[in-house]
Formats: sequence, C-alpha cells, structure tokens
Amino acid sequence: MRKSIGTIFVAGVMVWGAACGGGGGGPEGKKTITVKGSDTMVILGQRWAETYMGKHPGVSIQVTGGGSGTGIAALINGGTDICESSRPMKENERAQVKQRHGKDVGEIPVALDGVAIYVHTSNPIKAISKSQLKDIYTGKISSWREVGGAEARIVAYSRENNSGTYVFFKEHVLGNQDFANTTQTLPGTAAVVNAVSKDPASIGYGGIAYSSGIKALPVKDTGEPIPPSLQNVQNGTYPLSRNLFFYTAGAPSGEVKAFIDWVLSPEGQDVCEKVGYYPLPKR
Repeated sequence: MRKSIGTIFVAGVMVWGAACGGGGGGPEGKKTITVKGSDTMVILGQRWAETYMGKHPGVSIQVTGGGSGTGIAALINGGTDICESSRPMKENERAQVKQRHGKDVGEIPVALDGVAIYVHTSNPIKAISKSQLKDIYTGKISSWREVGGAEARIVAYSRENNSGTYVFFKEHVLGNQDFANTTQTLPGTAAVVNAVSKDPASIGYGGIAYSSGIKALPVKDTGEPIPPSLQNVQNGTYPLSRNLFFYTAGAPSGEVKAFIDWVLSPEGQDVCEKVGYYPLPKR
C-alpha cells in the first residue's frame, strides 16, 4: 500500500517559498522561478520547491496547477519559466513556442508515473484489461458484472480535457476514441480519488501518487495483469507507464537551470519517492 500524501494541492494553488531563486526579480530583490501546469505533478513540484528553497536562500519558487494544457499555454505566452506536464508537448505547441520566443522547446523528463486505475476498496475485481477499460470509457460496457464484478452500473470518472492525464488515457487506452457522454469529468486527480473513494460502483484514473483511500488495479495488456509498482513502472512493464516532464522555452539557464539540475540530482530524485512518485532510473 502506498503511503498517504497528507495535504493535496489542487489546481490553482500557489506555493510561495520563504527563501527565493529563479528566472526573474522577486520581492526584496529575490529571484523568482515560476512553475505551472500538471495537477498530477503539483504535489511533487511543491515539495521540490520547498526543499530547494530551504537550501537556497535568495530563491523563490512559485508553483501552480491547472492542468498540463494550462501550463503549456502559459509557456507559450511567456507566463511561466517551467511548464510541468504529464504528457509530451504536441508539435503544434512546440511550433507556437518557437514562433513566440524564437527558441526551441527544452524537454526534460523529471520523474516517472504509472497512470493508476482507481476503484472502491470494496470492489471485488482483482485486475482489469486495457480493452475492458476502453469499453467502459467508450460506453460499450456499463455493468461491473461484465468484468467479473457485482451487478451494478459502472460510474466512470475522468479528468477534464486540458489535463495531460486525460490526453494520455485517451491516446493509450481509448485509441483516441471519444469518451462516452455518461463519463463524469472532474477538475483534478484529487477530486477523482475522492469521488471513487465514496462510491462502490465507480472507477477512475490518475497519477499513482494520489492512490490513497482507493484500490489501484493491476492492468493487463497482452500478458498477465501488472500492478503499478516502482519496479514495473521503471522497467516499462506496467502498460500505463509514462514520463513526467519539465518544459522550458529554450535551453534553461541561470537559476532555472540550477533548479532543474538539482531536481535531476540524487537528492531531487529522492524527493519523488518521499511523496509517492517514482524517480527516474539511476544512470
């Protein structure tokens, strides 16, 4: 069982540091780094910021959520130094950064994640396949009995469409088919977990770090069902493994580069495990 995360920071929450460093001028001459984007990553970004600022007086890091799409839009518009994204940027988004800033996008994988499939702790099913997930979320399967559960109508929860996790799930599970119109969208992973934890007939999906108070199902692709463990995500055997990214407009420099270098260091990667995320494989 994964440990509980304590306070969940939802979209739009801003984290200010007591100490400061970054891309621009901040209060009292302190330098500020702005980080914006993925709700999946906001807990991790906040903890990275807190830890880094504690070691670097004179640096302030502001972290906000809102979704990967929101962070990418902010990067394009010059509203953030670092975009946190749980999906790769699209070619047209990269082109917009290039057009606006005259620089290529800097893409930095900073952590790993397994998109977990959440069900209520009382749900008797032991695992689920990608094809079953597709049929549930496109409306072909509507009862738990069809996947080995009790006779009950499935209540499917999803993220909103500006979420990188939504995009990843639509591409890798639904094969870019549309979600059924009965799917209920919620504005953050924490909200999905909360809904599933209270509804025995529900199913949802989201980052593995949020999977407290629910059951995360092993997922089957073509072989045996694979649980979303650290080892299975790092070696890529879990079918819904993915990278989590930092994006910058151009190669990072100055305080932004120093912060990113620290995030990729053993100390920064150790923070991942402490808050329930998965570090990159050791080089």
